[in-house]
Amino acid sequence: MRPCDEFIIDDPGELGDILAQLAADPSAPPRTYNRLQAIWARQVGDDIELSYLASAAIGEPFRLWRCRVSPGAEVPSLSPIVALAGSYEREVRDLYGIDFAGALDRRSLIFHHAKASGAPSQDQQVPIAPSAPTIVESPDLQLLRFGPVRADVVESARFAFSYAGEGIIHLETQLFYKYRGMEKLFEGTTPMMGSILAERVSGVDSVAHAFAFALACERAAGTEVPERAQQLRVLLAELERIYNHLHYFGLLAKLTTLKVGDAEGHYLEELAKQANASLTGSRFLRGLITPGGLRRDLDVSALEPVLVDLEERVQGYLGTLNGTRSYLDRIETTGVLETHVALAQGATGPIERASGLDRDLRRDHPYGGYDRYQFVVPDASAGDARARALIREEELFASFAIVQQILKRLDHGPIRVPFEAASLTGEAEGLGWVEGTRGTLIYAVYLEDGRLARVKIKEPSFSNWRVFPYTVDGTNMMDYAINEASFGLSLAGNDR
Repeated sequence: MRPCDEFIIDDPGELGDILAQLAADPSAPPRTYNRLQAIWARQVGDDIELSYLASAAIGEPFRLWRCRVSPGAEVPSLSPIVALAGSYEREVRDLYGIDFAGALDRRSLIFHHAKASGAPSQDQQVPIAPSAPTIVESPDLQLLRFGPVRADVVESARFAFSYAGEGIIHLETQLFYKYRGMEKLFEGTTPMMGSILAERVSGVDSVAHAFAFALACERAAGTEVPERAQQLRVLLAELERIYNHLHYFGLLAKLTTLKVGDAEGHYLEELAKQANASLTGSRFLRGLITPGGLRRDLDVSALEPVLVDLEERVQGYLGTLNGTRSYLDRIETTGVLETHVALAQGATGPIERASGLDRDLRRDHPYGGYDRYQFVVPDASAGDARARALIREEELFASFAIVQQILKRLDHGPIRVPFEAASLTGEAEGLGWVEGTRGTLIYAVYLEDGRLARVKIKEPSFSNWRVFPYTVDGTNMMDYAINEASFGLSLAGNDR
């Protein structure tokens, strides 16, 4: 799979020993070792092919291990070695019926009533344990089941709190209430249609998804994108980061009961979205990125003064927030994520960087020309809601700086080259990655005779939802909503 280093595992029994090297050394610098990114499966003839993807040290290629097994086979679980593997193994078990021997968690992930399948149908009953939450039971504890329908316009999920008074002893999450089978929808479509689907996996990350998908298709086909198109793609990605982070601060202000801060944060988000609409015709920056470049060119001549004004407003807004004692009191020491937990459970994006893990794909594995721009990758070590807010604050201004650099050096020239997927014969594979607003986003694309045969999406919220409960146990009910908001999680992206 371009551009990975690949390793073939002939004996499934050797999976555990070979992949043990994916267990990160907590004493090593976080940018120097292999780190598991995703596990997925696909049908290849009569067999099931398992793929294990890891990012490597800074500047080194991603690494991919493959192993073919028979349907219904049992293979060693990686979850006792790499905790994050457990969620991916549960997903593969639900969709493809592969059993993982020694798995630490054997519950269904996607299907809530022990109903799963070999993809694509969902009619076949397979012996998967039900996904009912694991509750901490005690006569001294109370149990609160919350969701899947929640107040406001929050996405659907179910939470079970075991608590005593205000203290939360244990939180169990049940997600995938919005499972849409997005990966399945790609199959049989053209890459051009696939880019439209990718934009709709998670509405708040439309650019990131389209970007990663296009990169994967282009690498599969060996397509080189024009310089102007690369620059405009990065510009769109950073504009998306800006409005997402402004939404984040508006929500955090709301949940810390700052009504004016809530209104101003969402007003600034609205100004950013209006700038997006003026530039592209879409508040969410949709309909532009496609394999081969961009669907149309953009006139950026009016963008710079708008962003200069917006950045000045954002500086004033965040300065006021950071000078508000009641705001700081609610986020400092709230929802602490220890570095070793963030590492073991696969935290990504601002979440890992707030817990002392200095990783960012834009810098460590550059794509789309990011290596040509100067920007700061912030990090912190406190791991609390305050640290997560500080990371996003610094990222906001880094995004403004990147956009200004692009506007000053934007090339003239074509914005697209022909991507003749229909002319591709046989099989082609490509991997695309993007540092989205929420962290590492990866697309693995398989093409057969120019059409999509399999698309795997590694969404950052899939990892961060796994991490989140570790910051809840031992805290209190009054801080829960603030803690969840500080993670900036997406359920649409997770549930796919």
